[in-house]
Order: sequence, then C-alpha cells, then structure tokens
Amino acid sequence: MADGEPLAHTHAMPLPDVPLAAVELIKSFEGIPDGDPSTVNIDAYLCPAGVWTIGWGHALVDRGAQLKGAANRPRARALYPGGITRAQAQLLLQADLIPRCASVLSLVKAPLDDGALGALVAFVFNVGSANFAASTLLRRLNAGDRAGAADQFLAWDKARVDGVLKALAGLTRRRKAERAMFLGQDWRAAGAVGVSRSRGVLPGPLPVPESPESPESPEVPEVPEVPEVPEAPEAHDAPDQAPTKARPPAAKKLAAKKGGVKAVAAKPAPPLPAAVKPRARTTTPKARPPAPPAKRRAPRTAR
Repeated sequence: MADGEPLAHTHAMPLPDVPLAAVELIKSFEGIPDGDPSTVNIDAYLCPAGVWTIGWGHALVDRGAQLKGAANRPRARALYPGGITRAQAQLLLQADLIPRCASVLSLVKAPLDDGALGALVAFVFNVGSANFAASTLLRRLNAGDRAGAADQFLAWDKARVDGVLKALAGLTRRRKAERAMFLGQDWRAAGAVGVSRSRGVLPGPLPVPESPESPESPEVPEVPEVPEVPEAPEAHDAPDQAPTKARPPAAKKLAAKKGGVKAVAAKPAPPLPAAVKPRARTTTPKARPPAPPAKRRAPRTAR
C-alpha cells in the first residue's frame, strides 16, 4: 500500500427491514384469533399444529420449548395473564420477523429485490427455516433459475387433516400470493385476499404445510454406475504341450483297481535313529610276535 493511501474499512450491512407488503401478507393469512373473546384483550389460542399461539402467529415458548397441548392451557394463560393489545401483537410480529429475515439472507446467494425478500420471509414464517434450507425452491434460486424457484412456492400447499395429506384451499391461496409477490405481481389478487365471507373465504390459522421434500416424494439423486471389474485372463499352456484334462475322482478309483493297487493314505516316515558316537579305546595294543627263523636247505649229494 502506498504511503498516505487511506485504509479501506469494511462495515457489515445492517439487516434490512422486512417490506411492509410482506407484513400485510402474513397478517392476512395468519389472522389474529382471540383465545377468549369474553375478555377485552387478545388471549392465547391453540393453533391447528397444537402449539399455543398469540397475536399473528407468535408461538408461546416456555422454558426454551414451544408450549403444546390442550393440557397446558393454564400455563399459556399464565404467560399472558391479561392478554395483549393489538399494538403489542404488532410488536411481537415484528420481533418474530427479524430472525426469519436473517435466515433468508444467510441462505440465499442470489440477489433479491424487496418483493422477493418479502415473499421469502413470509414463506419462512409459515414453513420454518429448516424446511426452506432443504427445499428445491432454495436450490433453484441459488442456481439462477428464478422462474423455477417461483413455481416451487405452489408445492407447499398440503397438510395433514385427520391423518390424511391433502391440499388445503387456504394454503394454496397463500402460496399463490407469495409467488406473485416474489415475481413482482399483484399478490392480493393472486391470493384472493379481501374476499368477503359470503364467498366462504375466512381468515384464520391454517395447519403447517408438510414438506414436499418428504420421503413420499423425494428427489432421488442419480447414483453413478459402478464399473464392472474385468475377469483375470485364463492361463494358457505351452504350445508344445497338450492340455491335460483333470481325471474325475471315479476314473482315478477305477484305475487303482485295475492296477491292483489299493489307495492307502501315506503314513509319515519314522524318525531316523540318533547317530552313535564310537567309544574311545581303553587298552594298549599288544606287540606283534617276532617272525620264526628261516630254515636252510640241505646240500645235495652226488650220486
């Protein structure tokens, strides 16, 4: 770096605000049921997923875990004994959207405009960050397939009712609204938001959609074929030798009978005796006797 050149400082970008259109979309489909209409304020209610909720989809947490089940009604009321006001419900919703927005920005690698960011935050608010992280929607978006990612919103419109997985009209409308917002279109028209009760569309909590990435319809990756191992080449005999055929066991027995030889199992050879060391001589050899003197012949006499 040259002398006098200013140092470059990098600052982390602050978390952007969730677009107001996304907040309105969430309010339209979450609704704000009152668990006890007899009171002035808004009280907790049990959502279709069995979680105690208050305001616009704010799940009650007790000792680090979501409070579930009808048996926990007293505990749910104890957490908010006097209920909450509508303004307080708004604050709870805004606080809940902050971690969802951070999750979207950490997972998405493609550029996002306000419409796409708002649609994804609303989507994650409903299905959860873990489902979004494992979704085909995210994979296609990060791969640059924006149109394919938009169509994936529509796959998340099924939930289990009485143990049966089926598409629900409320979830279908919500997914269409999110898709339209993602593409910069009129999300209210796409989701039929604002339709009067006379047409049968009522706001209120809906079951949590089931992931289309479940074992019932998974995307199975292609498994590469394992190459076959070539067989070892057979050994060939020398050219000047004819190949010998192995004689079957029956033929061997017949040949042994013809030759008069009975096949007997070979016995092991007996061990060789240990070498005997010659005994040393203990007596002195006797002297050889002297040879007898030679006899002289008698002289011959004349006849």
